[in-house]
Amino acid sequence: MSLAPPQSDLDAARFLAEACAQLQAEIGKVIVGQQRVIEEILIAIFSRGHCLMQGVPGLAKTMLISTLAQTMDLSFRRIQFTPDLMPSDITGTEILQEDPQTGRRRFEFQKGPIFANLILADEINRTPPKTQAALLQAMQERQVTVGAQTLPLPDPFFVLATQNPIEQEGTYPLPEAQLDRFMFMVLVNYPSREEELEVLKRTTGDAQVQVQRVLTAEQIRRLQAIVRRVPVGDHVYELALEIIRATRPNEPSASDFVRHWLSWGAGPRAGQYLILAAKARALMHGRLHATVEDVQAAAGPVLRHRIIPSFNADAEGVTVEQIIDKILALVPTPGGKAERLL
Repeated sequence: MSLAPPQSDLDAARFLAEACAQLQAEIGKVIVGQQRVIEEILIAIFSRGHCLMQGVPGLAKTMLISTLAQTMDLSFRRIQFTPDLMPSDITGTEILQEDPQTGRRRFEFQKGPIFANLILADEINRTPPKTQAALLQAMQERQVTVGAQTLPLPDPFFVLATQNPIEQEGTYPLPEAQLDRFMFMVLVNYPSREEELEVLKRTTGDAQVQVQRVLTAEQIRRLQAIVRRVPVGDHVYELALEIIRATRPNEPSASDFVRHWLSWGAGPRAGQYLILAAKARALMHGRLHATVEDVQAAAGPVLRHRIIPSFNADAEGVTVEQIIDKILALVPTPGGKAERLL
């Protein structure tokens, strides 16, 4: 299954909306439901962002990512994070090699699994901070430094990481600097009754499902560039700014519940990701400009791993999701509902 290559920015915008519909259809052959999760991952991909997926075991997080890789003509590597994993197991290592003709020995760098377009960092919180930090430069700068050389990573490059929120024994919580590198934290919830029934029917038979490739690496790079050129009104920028600043308890205008329930708020990178996500979501929904609805839809996955609840919130049983909802209700939303333009 292939789409005609776009010739202009308007064609590329239409192409992105059509490609997302085809990607969701292909993934839907394997994954039942989880439309919100799939949409948020696609938003991050077209925004050049990384995703942290959180959910209990058995919700097909790993299968979703591997299926996504099959729908795109990208190199894919899975890294299973364990307590004994070393940084060189991710980035690669220098090996002493002997030239069979000259007999001279020299070090050659053997690339690790990080040198792929799509990286699945499975159970990322099960490896020590030293190994977690091996991803920092790769995620932020899209390059790896080993010894005296710095090597670029393939373009496009995405890290989709998973973690289990229940079993914390033997885990190493991700440091804030690492968490901030992830554009989204995507929550994977239990399926509905109808969806779970369909899962049982699909996975206990002998039917073999084949997904088709929809996008190439070059097409993804082109669509990522188009997302950057989506126009955004000043009122949408203002809304994103107000939402981010409303999460900071040290702001003079901070609400009482923010001061009471939050220890730290979101930084400037959260605002950048809010705008980029709004642009990508607008195109995916067939619109040529970002709206306040796009910003509000992206607020949850952008903020939930960037705001830190205080002891008061923990003691009172207040969740991050409840705090985010209260902040969104507090910040006024200018403008009306946008129409589909594509």
